[in-house]
Amino acid sequence: MRKLPNEGLKTQPRTPAKAGGQDKKDSGPRPPPGHSAERTCILSRRTAGRDDLIRLALGPDGQVAPDVRARAPGRGAWIGVDRTTLDAANAKGKLRAALARAFKTGDITVAEDLGARIEAALRQTALDRLGLEARAGNLATGSDRIETEARRGAVRLLLHAADASAEGRRKLDQAWRVGQGTEGSGRQGLVLPAERAILSLALGRENVVHAAIIDRAAAARVSHALDRWRAFIGRDAEVEAVAADASAMNITKDFE
Repeated sequence: MRKLPNEGLKTQPRTPAKAGGQDKKDSGPRPPPGHSAERTCILSRRTAGRDDLIRLALGPDGQVAPDVRARAPGRGAWIGVDRTTLDAANAKGKLRAALARAFKTGDITVAEDLGARIEAALRQTALDRLGLEARAGNLATGSDRIETEARRGAVRLLLHAADASAEGRRKLDQAWRVGQGTEGSGRQGLVLPAERAILSLALGRENVVHAAIIDRAAAARVSHALDRWRAFIGRDAEVEAVAADASAMNITKDFE
C-alpha cells in the first residue's frame, strides 16, 4: 500500500499555554473566526480572551513594555486590571513578582510609569482606529450631517468629545434614539475621554466635536478599541477627565 507523505511521522503533542498568563510565542493554529484564544491575567488570575486583555512584552534588554496590539515578538504576559490596580501592584512590587514568575526570570525591569505608558498606547490605538474608519468613509462628522444620519437610522455608534456641550449632546442623542426607535430609553452617545482638539487631530479634520460611525462592522471595531481604553483608565478617571474638560470649557467661556 502506498504511504501518505506524512505517514510514519510521529505527531508532536501541543504544549498548552503556561499558567501565569505567559506565552513564549503566539504560535499555533488560530481559534475560529469570532473567537479569541484565552489568556490569564497575571495579577487577578482572571481568564479572558486575549482581545480583552493587555499584553506586556519582555524585550531582549529585560525591559517590560506595553504591547497592546499583541504583535511584538518574544515572550509576553497578560494583564486584565485597570490602571489604579496596576499602579498599586507596581508600587508594591507585586507586578514585578508576577512578571518574574510569568517570564521565568528575575532579570526584568519594570518602569514606574508603565501604567501611563499602557494608557497612552491604548489611547493611541483607539484614536488610530477612528482615523482608519474616517479614511475608509465609515465615519460622519458635523452636527447637521450626524443628525440627518441619526434620524434615518444609519448611525451605529455615536461619539462626543469630552468638551462637547450638554445641549449639543442632547440634540444628537435624541436624534439617534428617534432613528433607532428607542425614544424614551435614555440611550446616549459615548462621551470620549478626549477633547475636540485630540479628536480632530486623530480624524484629520477641523473642530470635530461629535462623530458617528455609520457602518456596523466599523462600529464594532471602534467600540472594542474604545472599551479597552476606557476599561483600563477606569470609570472614575474617565468621569474626572470629562468633568475637567467641561470645567475648562466653562472657564474659557467666562473670559470670552
